Amino acid sequence: MPVSPRPADLKITGLIGSLRCAQLFSGLSAEDLTTIAAFTTTVALPKDAYLFREGEPSRGCYIVQSGALNVHRVNAAGKEQVIHVFRSGESLAEASLASPTGYPANARAVEPSSVLLIPKAPILELIGQRPDLAMRMLGSMSAHLRVLVGMLDDLTLKDVETRLLNWLVKHGAQARGGVIKLSGTKRVLAAELGTSSETLSRTLARLRTQKLISVHGKSIAVHQPQELAAMLRRNLGEA
Repeated sequence: MPVSPRPADLKITGLIGSLRCAQLFSGLSAEDLTTIAAFTTTVALPKDAYLFREGEPSRGCYIVQSGALNVHRVNAAGKEQVIHVFRSGESLAEASLASPTGYPANARAVEPSSVLLIPKAPILELIGQRPDLAMRMLGSMSAHLRVLVGMLDDLTLKDVETRLLNWLVKHGAQARGGVIKLSGTKRVLAAELGTSSETLSRTLARLRTQKLISVHGKSIAVHQPQELAAMLRRNLGEA
């Protein structure tokens, strides 16, 4: 009679699958993934729960299994500024592993989420033995930096309408048939644009009234991409 897998074995198998799907660890051998899975734990977060707060000592780095995490800082005026929204398969907080000041920002679940915690001590020990893994982590942090630079460029745009137009023009050009599929909720999109859900809804409504777009659930159809681009140029003073 075949022996059923033990719950612990099933858990390790599931963790290995999640690690393999993450860009940070894709391409690692089964042996390496098994080693990492052995000290990895799962953290469940309800909506609006914090994974970590700025300045807290680093417990390790993370990989999002499901859901979405809003990584942000709060400025002196108390305004929340979103750095990036991390989704399934993305890793975060790698830089905190080598930082004496702990986490450089806050991370909060914007929807129910599951996150893998890769503890600091064992992953640093493994990195010391495996320079190739260190290079992977540097590559991941470089990708985060490129996202941050792009976000800063977009946030220099003067108002919410201009930022939304910029987002629609960029994503509409890449979308099949001009239909943009949101990977998260409109609240997540609002956070990415540095505004509130209410302000985003009002801005979308104005564009719908002008018949430039239509919104159906998590899909935004761009009907007049050239007019949207022209509006963006006018708002930027380029037309």
